[in-house]
Amino acid sequence: MVKPPAGSSSPVTITVTPCKGSGDRSLGLTSPVPRASVSNNQNSPLSSRGPRRSSLSGGNRRSSGAGRYCSMSVEDLTAETTNNSDCVVSYTVHIPPTPDHQTVFASQESNNAAEEEETNSRNRSFLSGTIFTGGFKSVTRGHVIDCSMEKADPEKKSGQICWLKGCDEKVVHGRCECGFRICRDCYFDCITSGGGKCPGCKEPYKDINDDDDQDDDEEEEDEDEAKPLPQMADSKLDKRLSVVKSFKNQTGDFDHTRWLFETKGTYGYGNAVWPKDGYGIGSGGYEQPPEFGERSKRPLTRKVSVSAAIISPYRLLIVLRLVALGLFLTWRIRHPNREAMWLWGSSTVCELWFAFSWLLDQLPKLCPVNRLTDLDVLKERFESPNLRNPKGRSDLPGIDVFVSTADPEKEPPLVTANTILSILAVDYPVEKLACYLSDDGGALLTFEALAQTASFASTWVPFCRKHNIEPRNPEAYFGQKRNFLKNKVRLDFVRERRRVKREYDEFKVRINSLPEAIRRRSDAYNVHEELRAKKKQMEMMMGGNPEEAVKVAKATWMSDGSHWPGTWYSGETDNSRGDHAGIIQAMLAPPNAEPVYGSEADSENLIDTTEVDIRLPMLVYVSREKRPGYDHNKKAGAMNALVRTSAIMSNGPFILNLDCDHYIYNSMALREGMCFMLDRGGDRICYVQFPQRFEGIDPNDRYANHNTVFFDVSMRALDGLQGPMYVGTGCIFRRTALYGFSPPRATEHHGWLGRKKVKLSLRKPKASVKKDDEISLAMNGEYNNGEENDDGDIESLLLPKRFGNSNSFVASIPVAEYQGRLLQDLQGKGKNSRPAGSLAVPREPLDAATVAEAISVISCFYEDKTEWGKRVGWIYGSVTEDVVTGYRMHNRGWRSIYCVTKRDAFRGTAPINLTDRLHQVLRWATGSVEIFFSRNNAVFATRRMKFLQRVAYFNVGMYPFTSLFLIVYCILPAVSLFSGQFIVQSLDITFLIFLLSITLTLCMLSLLEIKWSGVTLHEWWRNEQFWVIGGTSAHPAAVLQGLLKVIAGVDISFTLTSKSSTPEDGDDEFADLYLVKWSFLMVPPLTIMMVNMIAIAVGVARTLYSPFPQWSKLVGGVFFSFWVLCHLYPFAKGLMGRRGRVPTIVFVWSGLLSIIVSMLWVYINPPAGRQDFSQFQFP
Repeated sequence: MVKPPAGSSSPVTITVTPCKGSGDRSLGLTSPVPRASVSNNQNSPLSSRGPRRSSLSGGNRRSSGAGRYCSMSVEDLTAETTNNSDCVVSYTVHIPPTPDHQTVFASQESNNAAEEEETNSRNRSFLSGTIFTGGFKSVTRGHVIDCSMEKADPEKKSGQICWLKGCDEKVVHGRCECGFRICRDCYFDCITSGGGKCPGCKEPYKDINDDDDQDDDEEEEDEDEAKPLPQMADSKLDKRLSVVKSFKNQTGDFDHTRWLFETKGTYGYGNAVWPKDGYGIGSGGYEQPPEFGERSKRPLTRKVSVSAAIISPYRLLIVLRLVALGLFLTWRIRHPNREAMWLWGSSTVCELWFAFSWLLDQLPKLCPVNRLTDLDVLKERFESPNLRNPKGRSDLPGIDVFVSTADPEKEPPLVTANTILSILAVDYPVEKLACYLSDDGGALLTFEALAQTASFASTWVPFCRKHNIEPRNPEAYFGQKRNFLKNKVRLDFVRERRRVKREYDEFKVRINSLPEAIRRRSDAYNVHEELRAKKKQMEMMMGGNPEEAVKVAKATWMSDGSHWPGTWYSGETDNSRGDHAGIIQAMLAPPNAEPVYGSEADSENLIDTTEVDIRLPMLVYVSREKRPGYDHNKKAGAMNALVRTSAIMSNGPFILNLDCDHYIYNSMALREGMCFMLDRGGDRICYVQFPQRFEGIDPNDRYANHNTVFFDVSMRALDGLQGPMYVGTGCIFRRTALYGFSPPRATEHHGWLGRKKVKLSLRKPKASVKKDDEISLAMNGEYNNGEENDDGDIESLLLPKRFGNSNSFVASIPVAEYQGRLLQDLQGKGKNSRPAGSLAVPREPLDAATVAEAISVISCFYEDKTEWGKRVGWIYGSVTEDVVTGYRMHNRGWRSIYCVTKRDAFRGTAPINLTDRLHQVLRWATGSVEIFFSRNNAVFATRRMKFLQRVAYFNVGMYPFTSLFLIVYCILPAVSLFSGQFIVQSLDITFLIFLLSITLTLCMLSLLEIKWSGVTLHEWWRNEQFWVIGGTSAHPAAVLQGLLKVIAGVDISFTLTSKSSTPEDGDDEFADLYLVKWSFLMVPPLTIMMVNMIAIAVGVARTLYSPFPQWSKLVGGVFFSFWVLCHLYPFAKGLMGRRGRVPTIVFVWSGLLSIIVSMLWVYINPPAGRQDFSQFQFP
């Protein structure tokens, strides 16, 4: 059973008592009630715990009760094992008072800051050494890997106690701006006998009033002070988040004169004369105070439109080509080919569809834009000392980074480890960053690889910070071929780089040896268990021969000699890929709020870190629970599990999701993304999408893996509308947007093509009627004059039904919304804004009860009867859940931003093998077909989505169907050559003029796209080639699979795309490019190629042997066949394998086969006018 200590406001002490007859090896942390959350179970002791309080002034520090931490080894637990395995284990567990897993006895009384730091260190030590598991029909347990026995520290002094020595009275807030805590009696003593000066800053109190018992005065002081953040333990939504009114004039603007002459604090911002150096001590000179008003008005971002000299001709050419297409199609319809109506009809239908498809693709490209950010303004606004943040702590909001992996065999652990290292070393406040790794396979290999990564990060991250390393992926950094000494000036750089390089090589060896080490360890333990079982059976049989063989499960063992709670290699019940418990392990606990500097280089420290902050961000391993009979919804379900887990453990208002093979290439990428979120109007932005850049692609980019036309043309053009689509990785989300809430303001588009705009304010008590796909959230400051809001109360009651039965998660929603707000000087009069400095407070320490609650929200049954996957989080029901999730946000009125950084923000890998590339495109196209036949079709979009944005989303669902017409059109040239007919009756001059005008306008449009987007002509041509390859192979298969799912209900399943590992020295980097893996997707394009090549031979032979050769029809047919073969050339090259490995006999036999088939066709279907074909002679 779990119980909090008596007299404590926070459940720091967890008591569990061992029961006899239990054979479990882990420590129970919750009640043994199946499928019950710790905090939600009213009978659970944890449900009665008081709210965890944390204010901007740092009050109410945690305290722990007295007691012992029970230390038990595996042998001790094993000795107590009996046959009664159903008994629930309980132990007495206290938060160990040992920082960094070392025995430390209670020290003498010190200052409050040091005591708080020591308590936080103990909590981090406990969490980082404990694996939390739980789920369906199982209790939540904490397996302590390393523990010690020691007396607990005495109760700490609370942050609400007077800071004067010898006094333990409750403090009174707002007495002095320096923040010194003092009680009422000591305050009067300072006024009467202390000269009216504050004991902390030695400055006179600003306002001395003896009548302090009046409630009105206290309320006025509270209004001048930033209100504390609502805590996650509060199940009721707080409607009074901070609205700062101090130093405001009647208009609501900042009163600089009043601030200058009425503030008298010791910090520089409160002095009338601004010191040049430090705080004016010994500087001897002063300068003017900074221009706060000018700083608040400087924008963080700028939108740069494309030059009119480029975009105006571009739009004009679109109109001209549209007119030319209309005239051409009109002429084609009015001039049919009477000799071959079937050929004319099929070609005309295909051309009409191609014109429609081109229009859908071209219309959203009318308004491309570019965007720039100003990181200097971001640093000045959020990380510089000011009136409410005297120490200059970071006021940036927190970011939770999600990394997803599922199979360590297809996604090498070393690739995932390098991605994690690049995240931990990113240039962002350490205390505001948290990294979560979702292991959907529950593999011990991934778990131990992450533990090794956390260990190596203590060396790699300080090295990156000290020498400003880019990129901060060690594999990419040490593997780059440029001069690594460029711009390096520190004398110890070469020496420390050599040491870190050697340490990284050893780290790679440890990662590579993990599979064999785990296998050998598990085999040894399993043999030991079998011997013990046989010995026990022999004792029970009293020396007789056993009747049946002993069966012992082949378990997978952790390094401390306990069963791995995730997936076993043997795949036993409760320990297989689709059947295992939920696991959470905090590899790196939340860091301190203040910087921690290292020591000089020695035998333990490879580099000198005396001037480097050695803190590391929080790192958490998460493997959600999986059980048979539950639909786990693949990657979308894993992402939603991370959303809930992070909301309880760190609750960053913004979320960055990355694939395991996409690492941070630019350490400033997160700051650049936050510039858009925190700038004026940023509260309407749901996500910031970064372009995907890839490494390991062959120099010729044979299969258009870079996909630059999509990322640099289409996505940049969408940024000028309502924003780019979400593409699955490299995206910073606003957490409340993922929760399904609507933006604070939206615009509805009425009338023809949405030209009439109606602006809506969605967070007012009398807003317009909500849509079915909309959730409103009553935010603070919206309801004035004490008016009751019944709708808001109803919404609050519905939140548990939408988000699940976790009170902690529901209580975290308004906190995340508040922390993601804009500053008051950007928002205007304080509506839906936060005061400056409100986030520059230490994060609340993480405790075991919080992690136990996080275990409950990743259970397999948590999403039952909730809105997760329907309106909340990543949307289920499609293999392209990313596009659907972004579409839902745009449909509610949110907008998104496309952030193209000067240095690539992220880089990843892409499959360069032809078969893998086709299967990847097949998965994307199948998702598009699913979107087309679902309610996510843009035809059903709301009026909050712009017309051109709706066209772009409609094209996403339509483009796979173009493949049906493309296949027909690629076969028509061959049919024309076989039959001797053409799509037109004769090559009329009008037909040639129309064809020439359409071709020229297309070429000129492409050149202008290249001009304003920055792509190269080679990249554009590769994109055109692979459009034909994919349109004749993967897209038709996607249409077929989508129709089978809609009509027959056949489920669609895809295998995980294999991630390429780092090639060893001497290996060919592009070996996969030449590997031929046969797939049914190769049949259609291969057939089209063979048919067209044979048709060219037949057409040439027919024309040569005809008494009346029709050269015009031959030229037309050969031209279009050659057009098809040119587009399919990369496909043919991929089938040939490595250059020089195709035997010459293959080409000889191919030529002979074509000649023989052409001669047979001429013999069977002779040209008109010749009768004697028995004698063959050359012309």
